Amino acid sequence: MSKVIITRLLALFLVTILISGCTDVDTTEDHNEEDLSDIEVTQEEPLRAAFVDDRLEGMIGIAENDNLQLFVDEETASIAVVNKVNDSIWYSNPPDREEDPIAAGVNSDILSSQVQLSFYNSFGQRSNMNSYSDAIAYEQFNIEPIENGLKVQYQLGRNERSASDLPLMLSPERFEELSSRLDSTGQRALIIAYRENKDTGIYDRNDGALSGMQLERAFQAFEDAGYTEEDLEQDMAELNFTQESDDDRTFIATIEYRLDEDSLLATVPVEEIFYEPEFPVDRISFLRFFGAGNTEEEGSLFVPDGSGALIHFNNGRVNVPSYQQAVYGQDLPLLQRSDVRTDEVVRLPVFGILKEDNALLGIIEEGAASATISADISGRLNSYNFVYPTFTVINKDEVTLQAEDQERSLPRFQEEKMKSDFSVRYVFLTGEEANYSGMANYYQDYLVESGLLRRNRETIDSENIPFYTQLIGSINKQQHFAGVPYQALEPLTTFEEAEEILDQLMAHDVDNIRVNYIGWFNRGVNHRMPNKVKVDRAIGGARGLNDFIEYAEENNISVFPETALLQVHNSSGFKPRKKASRTLTNIPTAIYPIDRALRERDRMSTPSHTLSPRYVDEITTDFLKEFVPFGTTGLTLRDLADVLNSDFRRNEQIDRFESEEISRNAIEKMYNEDLELMAHGGNLYALQYLTDVINVPVSNSGFKIQDEAIPFYQMVLRGYVDYATTPFNLSTYLNDQDYILNALEYGSNINFQWIYQSNDLLKGTRFDHLYSVNYERWLDQAAEIYHEVNDFLKHVQGETIEAHEILEEGVYRTTYENGAYVIVNYGLESVNVDGYTIEPQSYITGGE
Repeated sequence: MSKVIITRLLALFLVTILISGCTDVDTTEDHNEEDLSDIEVTQEEPLRAAFVDDRLEGMIGIAENDNLQLFVDEETASIAVVNKVNDSIWYSNPPDREEDPIAAGVNSDILSSQVQLSFYNSFGQRSNMNSYSDAIAYEQFNIEPIENGLKVQYQLGRNERSASDLPLMLSPERFEELSSRLDSTGQRALIIAYRENKDTGIYDRNDGALSGMQLERAFQAFEDAGYTEEDLEQDMAELNFTQESDDDRTFIATIEYRLDEDSLLATVPVEEIFYEPEFPVDRISFLRFFGAGNTEEEGSLFVPDGSGALIHFNNGRVNVPSYQQAVYGQDLPLLQRSDVRTDEVVRLPVFGILKEDNALLGIIEEGAASATISADISGRLNSYNFVYPTFTVINKDEVTLQAEDQERSLPRFQEEKMKSDFSVRYVFLTGEEANYSGMANYYQDYLVESGLLRRNRETIDSENIPFYTQLIGSINKQQHFAGVPYQALEPLTTFEEAEEILDQLMAHDVDNIRVNYIGWFNRGVNHRMPNKVKVDRAIGGARGLNDFIEYAEENNISVFPETALLQVHNSSGFKPRKKASRTLTNIPTAIYPIDRALRERDRMSTPSHTLSPRYVDEITTDFLKEFVPFGTTGLTLRDLADVLNSDFRRNEQIDRFESEEISRNAIEKMYNEDLELMAHGGNLYALQYLTDVINVPVSNSGFKIQDEAIPFYQMVLRGYVDYATTPFNLSTYLNDQDYILNALEYGSNINFQWIYQSNDLLKGTRFDHLYSVNYERWLDQAAEIYHEVNDFLKHVQGETIEAHEILEEGVYRTTYENGAYVIVNYGLESVNVDGYTIEPQSYITGGE
């Protein structure tokens, strides 16, 4: 046997092994061990009406409390909620959907569905089902009253034979064999069911002709001819095709509705999502059109992009993509090689619908870590404006196999379902609260009552607002010795130089200074694993840090040294194969930096790695043991409150929900050391432990479907967690005034990022995006900006934002809890508000 033949056989053997390893889906605990084809979901007992409403024809009342009534349609499983406060009605499905002139086909059916799911086959191809087309239409559902509500179970997919149960193709010999065993009626059925491919001579199944009576005749012909499972296996092997049956494409999902005081709680229990292992469920969404606005209504959709955004009903932007964003940002082990997006992140798992005198706020209570929030306007697929969440059940990636000149991509699935139910609380707001300010105020109160938001500073330390300065200590920079390149530590701001900067700030009467010190230990900004703490000698070493902390205490300056725990940028001493999160293809996660000029990942650079969540507690404990004795005011978290990553290591999977719990526990451990915690990002699960959040977004991602940016995130934090904008000297603001106006409108504190040395030192490094950070060029300007903003915001320290209003284009009013307000005018012309003239690019203040 030649070497070429042996090589090809070995390659084929390896591909076969890899295929078997890459397409397995371990769901032994995730699907019912019964054959789902034997299960039939039908209405078990007729429902009894507790009450009725003449406006809701065909619906019966099931549950009621002091605020709400819950109705259900026994024929369609659609629900309606009556808000007894103002007698308004909120429908799960648009009541006038039958007259929609745009929706057709499956889009029309989806308007009548409450649950939609997508699933994969063994080839990684995605298909979709919805509760109306695939359950209600066949009466495969059961409605059951439960305490304070009802439960609806759907069976999606039919347990009936279909064309896919017939062989996909037949050889000429098999066709003749079967035909010879049949009478004229059977032969005619076989001829209709299969068409000869003139190029190959093989008979292909004619799916378009196989329905109704003709499908039954085809099945009868195969039975009469004595076609067996063994015959099918022989044909599959001979003709090299695979056979899938629609019998297995049967799914069961349940949604529960419960009235809870002023809200409706809708829950899909993960343990009640059943599927066959060959067809894992990818995603599930529910109540897509709850409260949807039609073309005759005025209103807006609220989405939590960045600071927050509004999408106005019927804005006509059907030629741009609809809105879709994952809560808490990208799961890095699932990051695609070509993904270079730098969108703002969804920090709060909320969404909403605003209508005249009514509003609906959706709060994702369970499942936020796997949620994606979507929104769209009328005119694209239907005549409605709607916003809803989708939850990932099983993630998928692809592994590419190569053997000689052959290449094939095969799916690799997550081993187990997500370990969380999916639950959304829908809150009904009316009157003066039926706006985004009312939503923010309600959500803030909800978080406080739930223990997810609290004041971690007992008192206000100063009469003046904080001034945040982010000082960069040292970076790695390539140097050469005798022509040989090596990485050296480049000091940008030593501890003594930091004192000099702060002395000059105080000389400019800047007060309440909070220092985020970056790049102070373990080899600079991109430091090594923080299980050990060694202060960089290049900026002063441990003695220099101790002296700096003593200096800061004497001058009432708060110091927050920064650490990264989840992202490993310097892999010295780090073993990615052991400690990095794994992708679904079971390789260590590697994140390459973005080449900003080319807008692509720079795969020639050294990647960073994502620490597996399984090691976060250990690293946190080791870090605190060495960090706490320095006695700083606090600590800055670079990534622990900013990113959330899974680990798909085979047989040791940690999904995003478990990762969220691990991150929360690590932050709580730091909190229990009596450290004030500053953070980048500020995802919901971290807020209860934070005193400060920096680099808070002051707008949204600018998606073309959006109409307005609003300070929803700021309104939720205000009064509980101090926050600051992005550094002005690294922002896109064209002038000081726009920055000042935004800080006043959003109630944000001032932030600058600085170094002591010249900007030139950053050229040719991985930090050349820090193009304007030398403090001397900004000191006077920073002090002026601080004093102007402080003149107003010092009067509302610790105060929540009561209301934010869009008065007209470019003109906004922010009113605080104590009655003080500011009106800003971003426009180039003066405006009149309440008898006051506000000049262009200016503002007025008032109130108590």
